[in-house]
Amino acid sequence: MAIISKSTKAWFERINGSKNMLWLLGTLSFLETIILPIPLELILIPLMAANRQRIWLLATVTTAGCLTASLVGYGVGMLLFQSIGNWFIEFMGMQESYQAFQTFFNQYGFAAILVIGIVPIPFQVAMITAGLSGYPILLFVLAAFIARGLRYYGLAWLVYRFGHSVLVLWKRHALLTSLVGGVIVLLFVLGLQALASLVM
Repeated sequence: MAIISKSTKAWFERINGSKNMLWLLGTLSFLETIILPIPLELILIPLMAANRQRIWLLATVTTAGCLTASLVGYGVGMLLFQSIGNWFIEFMGMQESYQAFQTFFNQYGFAAILVIGIVPIPFQVAMITAGLSGYPILLFVLAAFIARGLRYYGLAWLVYRFGHSVLVLWKRHALLTSLVGGVIVLLFVLGLQALASLVM
């Protein structure tokens, strides 16, 4: 536990010892996806390392919390963009990110949602844009599930193999790893799209 601060360690111990740990983790995942600017990995990695017998359940709960928040964001974009959506984007200071993603999304659709779910760009812009554009909700959920599933189940596998040391590695290489992963996913999906167009 020396790799985290004393305050974070104390908070972690309270969560880890709580009978409501799974609910708390799901809520934190929901809030991180919607509004919290703090990476969930800071608490998720120690929790996974301390609960290796339930590590896949933790990944599932975290993914579920994220998907629930994604649906809320999609609904805001679809039904409440002019009021809540615009205010939220301005409040979070995401105007430039939102405008840039709109162009990216219009060109790549499904692949754009996958990529932004992996790279360190606020996922809120993908949720709101997908809802506003009327993008099929099932495809949106599938893309969000794949992207966030790669993030959380991949993290669970790393913690299962390497334990607490993953937190140090994540702090050092999270940005580079996520960017490389996003590029790989984008190239893979675009390759599949190109192949499908040739076949059809």
